[in-house]
Amino acid sequence: MSVASSSFSELSFPPPVAGPLLGTSEAMQEVFRLIERVGPTEASVLLTGESGSGKELVAKSIHDRSLRRGGPFVAINCGAIPAGLIEAELFGYDKGSFAGAQCGHAGVFERADGGTLLLDEVTEMPADMQTRLLRVLESRKFYRVGANIEQSADVRVIAATNRCPLQAVQSGRLREDLLYRLAVFPIELPPLRSRGNDVELLAEHFLAELNSQAGAQKRFTALARMRMRQHSWPGNVRELRNCIERAFILADQLLELAPLMQHGGAGRDAPQPDRLDIRVGTPIHDVERSLIEATLDYFQGNKRRAADALGCSLKTLYNKLNGYSQSQCASS
Repeated sequence: MSVASSSFSELSFPPPVAGPLLGTSEAMQEVFRLIERVGPTEASVLLTGESGSGKELVAKSIHDRSLRRGGPFVAINCGAIPAGLIEAELFGYDKGSFAGAQCGHAGVFERADGGTLLLDEVTEMPADMQTRLLRVLESRKFYRVGANIEQSADVRVIAATNRCPLQAVQSGRLREDLLYRLAVFPIELPPLRSRGNDVELLAEHFLAELNSQAGAQKRFTALARMRMRQHSWPGNVRELRNCIERAFILADQLLELAPLMQHGGAGRDAPQPDRLDIRVGTPIHDVERSLIEATLDYFQGNKRRAADALGCSLKTLYNKLNGYSQSQCASS
């Protein structure tokens, strides 16, 4: 977590519990600011963003900054539950209420009493259940399936979806009145491809975790770093983490990501060992660093041969590498 300590210290933000909340990009700093603002309130929050962008982790961070942080945090994926079972999962059921109900079961509203409930993929909830959910949100009261006694629960609701909420309303997937009830405070999570250098920050964080668990000292090649900057990461942070874990398992010491990226990087061919593919508009400093690191990888760490190939003195090369090392330490 230390890799992002400087970005969090300005906001007095607590250390994140997992990778997706690391970031120094402007987009993520805005997300941190919004979490900081809405956390201590009781406002309903609607999280939007692509799959794998960290919506559940943001919901947990909001809970951790609220007055309810001593209570439970319960998450349910509304899209993963069959339509015939979602009522029982939300509100629970009494013994004997249907075939197979040999004992009572508390739904997520009961289990989240005094805490926070995340309704993930809320736009996938059947329309009739959205109507019931709206009533429960307004009254804080509900009935278990098969029960005659009304229950109550003090729950803060956070909803999440990977769809555009307004388009979901227009297509009939989401009730408009439910949208307004849930979206008191909307937060949109940026996709990883728009987070700039956060890709490498997250990659280093995941690699450090894996190294720590395995007692290893594996590292990325310069080509791997270039590839991760070029890749569009359609699966976002989840895809990045899985890709690095696979590469870690396959690597003896140096991690190479290109063979593991199933979607390709914006249509580019995989880089060749003696070639660099530099995107137009890449800052000169980054181009120079990529070239130096790739050359060192090509000559298997032989600094004298790398300096000769680059046309600079060995002292100059050492100065450049020391500068990169100091820059990385300053950001950790």
